[in-house]
Amino acid sequence: MKVIIAEKPSVARSIAAIVGATVKKDGYMEGGGYAVTWAFGHLVGLAMPEAYGFTGFRRENLPILPKEFTLVPRQVREGKEYKADSGALKQLKIIKGLFDRADEIIVATDAGREGELIFRFIYNYVECHTSFRRLWISSLTDRAIREGMQALRPGSDYDNLYLSARARSQADWIVGINASQALSISAGSGAWSLGRVQTPTLAMICSRYLENKDFIPQTYFRLKVHTGKGATAFAVLSADKYDSRGVADQTAAIVKAAGELTVTSVVKKEVRQEPPLLYDLTTLQKDANKRHGFSADKTLTIAQGLYESKFISYPRTGSRYISADVMEEIPHLIATLRAHPKFGGYIDARPGTRPVNDAKVTDHHALIITEDPARGLSEDQQLVYDMIAGRMLEAFGEGCVKENTAVTLEAGGVHFVAKGSIMLHPGWRNVFGADREETTDEDLTVLPDLTEGDKPAVRDVEVQERQTKPKPLHTEATLLSAMESAGREIENEEEREAMKDAGIGTPATRAAIIETLFSREYIVREKKTLVPTNKGLTVYLAVRDKKIADVAMTGQWEAALAKIGTGDMDAGAFHRSIEVYASQITAELLDMAFARQDNLQSCPCPKCKSGNVVIFNKVAKCQNEACGLTVWRTIAKKELSDTQLISLLTNGKTGIIKGLISGKTGKPFDAAIAFDADYKTVFDFEQKKGKPGSKRKSK
Repeated sequence: MKVIIAEKPSVARSIAAIVGATVKKDGYMEGGGYAVTWAFGHLVGLAMPEAYGFTGFRRENLPILPKEFTLVPRQVREGKEYKADSGALKQLKIIKGLFDRADEIIVATDAGREGELIFRFIYNYVECHTSFRRLWISSLTDRAIREGMQALRPGSDYDNLYLSARARSQADWIVGINASQALSISAGSGAWSLGRVQTPTLAMICSRYLENKDFIPQTYFRLKVHTGKGATAFAVLSADKYDSRGVADQTAAIVKAAGELTVTSVVKKEVRQEPPLLYDLTTLQKDANKRHGFSADKTLTIAQGLYESKFISYPRTGSRYISADVMEEIPHLIATLRAHPKFGGYIDARPGTRPVNDAKVTDHHALIITEDPARGLSEDQQLVYDMIAGRMLEAFGEGCVKENTAVTLEAGGVHFVAKGSIMLHPGWRNVFGADREETTDEDLTVLPDLTEGDKPAVRDVEVQERQTKPKPLHTEATLLSAMESAGREIENEEEREAMKDAGIGTPATRAAIIETLFSREYIVREKKTLVPTNKGLTVYLAVRDKKIADVAMTGQWEAALAKIGTGDMDAGAFHRSIEVYASQITAELLDMAFARQDNLQSCPCPKCKSGNVVIFNKVAKCQNEACGLTVWRTIAKKELSDTQLISLLTNGKTGIIKGLISGKTGKPFDAAIAFDADYKTVFDFEQKKGKPGSKRKSK
């Protein structure tokens, strides 16, 4: 019997249908000589420090550097302890039974670094020695699965990929565990989280935030002259900027007195804009954030769903190119969009070849649609699918040709400039409409046909007061760009491509890194921008000059992991360098004075009497681990203020809170919130005349 293991049940069902495994069993499907089973993502992971004999946060334990890492089933938290997930234990038992009976194993976890790690950790945990081969496909269409099953590759071909994945996992453990414990020890109270990638990412958000807030705008003045030729009115701007309004007003008077402008030069240049490259995951996430406000995590979730529904190719790709053999399918895929209501009018019969480059395709090619018609999509799924389909049409479309015009003029010795642009051939810009072009040049204007020596009249002179602007706060789109280039500001598309291997995180992990910062309460969203919380700023200010926050160094680690994956670097050498690095950052963090600047309110704990309850953004929690008193800020869909929480903690009861919402009826009600004998929150209803008050458990 051949056993196929997929990463999740939905993928397993697609593969089972192709190989004839149609009989449903507990945890797998069987038939046609195959058993098709599945993981639920990471069923097995690295054990926590307790497994190596290290309990609590103790200075003398650090750094914790296991000689051999222990694999354990996925853990879930119960109270203050971590225990094996019962669902993971059950599925691992099923997988082990199948592996023990298998003549051969076919690995069908996601074809990438994390998918390889998921399988190898399971394989090693159940102590399996059966030979295995790899199903490596870039889409889940029936045709792709059939062709992939006919071209299975030896499992050993992916040993280096596994070594890279294991090195990444162990590095994140070593750095995260040691840095987090060291910072928490220095802080003296609370649990503080640091990470190999999360902390440099937080550093980029916080440094931009502080730079923005500390920016002092400088006022300057510029002249804007309104003029025209024939029926076309247009405006020109002074070439110089003025530091004072007085000088600007004097110059404006000179221009008015001149009465006319003289065109001193007209330079026209035909410019060709090449089509954009296809999407990889990061560029898709950036555009989805800009255009639709989607978070990186939401875009990834939608794309993963489209992939598992067989509508698009593998989404967790870092390439923006396709190989020559995939190019053979492109004309057919483009033809399938003829009936698409948005793109049917733009189908290029002779697609270009700009995104075709075998050398720039590694594990997976760029995101493209499949031949399966995309039906029954939700509104958000349709938006992402249309982005991928439209970008495919753009990438294989014709170049866009424009005529750019630069004009210089003079009046009374004052020089002016004007810029204009005319679309000669929209080419690929026709896909979404040529008028959707995003330009940051606010000085562009519509110009008439001007020639040197023309003397248009001065109709009006305006003194514009402007201010210099700071760099804007990061959005998820700009943060993804910064992560991709390890903080370097690179606009050129080809240069960005060249920097990819030295970015921080990978296309597959960046969304999770950003979500981790939200879950740690280090950052919040304010509309589209990412803003650090007091807690996040506290961490950043504590570590900003430490190695743990070094963005460039983290980029170098990522480049090293990529080299391990290609066999160009020894995983053992990388691991030793990470251990040295962890020892250095641990020493740095333990030796520093951690000045708490989070301004969080606190009060004595009413339950244990010895601990201190700190009020965080979402919860108030006693810092005595043996106590564990926890009060959630949101109760009955009402967010309690710090004052109300302090009243509850010090007096055992708040005042009457209006507008609480019943979880059963959805209706509003008024009540105080109090503690019961076990320090659980309950509703305390106001006593009415002739009737005793009542208490009810809060939710």
